[in-house]
Amino acid sequence: MGPAAAAATATATAAALRLSLAPQPPLSSPTAEPPSSSPLCAASAPPPLPAPPPPPTPSSRRACPPPVMDAQFESFRAQLDESSTLRDRIRTVVSEIESASRVATAALLLVHQPVPLEDVLGKEKAQVEVIKGLYAQLAEVLKECPGQYYRYHGDWRSETQAVVSMLAFMHWLETGGLLMHAEAQEKLGLSSGEFCLDVEDYLTGLCFMSNEFPRFVVNRVTAGDYDCPRKVLSFLTDLHASFRMLNLRNDFLRKKFDGMKYDLRRVEEVYYDVKIRGLAPAELKQEWRGQVVEPAAYLNLLCCTAARPKELGLLRMASREAGHATIPLFSFWRKKQKTDPTKMQVAPG
Repeated sequence: MGPAAAAATATATAAALRLSLAPQPPLSSPTAEPPSSSPLCAASAPPPLPAPPPPPTPSSRRACPPPVMDAQFESFRAQLDESSTLRDRIRTVVSEIESASRVATAALLLVHQPVPLEDVLGKEKAQVEVIKGLYAQLAEVLKECPGQYYRYHGDWRSETQAVVSMLAFMHWLETGGLLMHAEAQEKLGLSSGEFCLDVEDYLTGLCFMSNEFPRFVVNRVTAGDYDCPRKVLSFLTDLHASFRMLNLRNDFLRKKFDGMKYDLRRVEEVYYDVKIRGLAPAELKQEWRGQVVEPAAYLNLLCCTAARPKELGLLRMASREAGHATIPLFSFWRKKQKTDPTKMQVAPG
């Protein structure tokens, strides 16, 4: 080998040695330039590693809820749909109860007019039977959700209070007494079980009933029934005293009870006006020796048997308070003082 060939071989060997000793670029860098296409470099470089997958985002986590949570809210959805369907059925029946109650109340308002009471009560009782049938339908609907009476009770609370007020007023017109809770349940066809007449609804209905008495008393006095204020006053006084036995809180029932005292006061004013004008009937004993006589005749009989003028003066005062004429009594007693009261014709008062 000549000197020229030896020098060329040495130069190529030195160049290959420098390339092998030069630093290599990182393997994970995707933008690194590929090494030289030297056979030595291609043999020493390892293959590149695959890139890792990207981390999951929050939106991808929420896209698929856990199976337990999904099942829970699916059951909630079914319960709410069932409750909404049941409430719609209840409101359909309650709307019919409200309509029938308005018709019955309109018929009962004729009691303030010169209409026979029997005719008014006849129309009222027909509507009560309709309302009783509607409450039976409502009870059938509520049988589908046992134990949840008070969950839906607010859907028919106000309608029931109005119906109880109407029934209580009608009962007073017939008997002059109070409609008891058990009697109201019987009229509506309600049992004493789960679906029954709530006590607060019954008491609120009685408070609504008292609102009708002031107008009723005024109209009856105008028609000539001067004894009606006394009857209504006695009934309202007893009812108001019974309500005071209850420990009522500041709720709707307490507010309606507070309004009863104003109704009572208006009835007292009407009764006072009738009393001071001498229009109230006598409230004296009306029996003379086993026979029932008129109040004026009874006073005349007492005047005939009065032993002293002082007793006669007291009788005249009682007659004046009872609303009877007192001027003829003294002259009548003077003329008949020697006559047996059981054998004479008693003069009117």
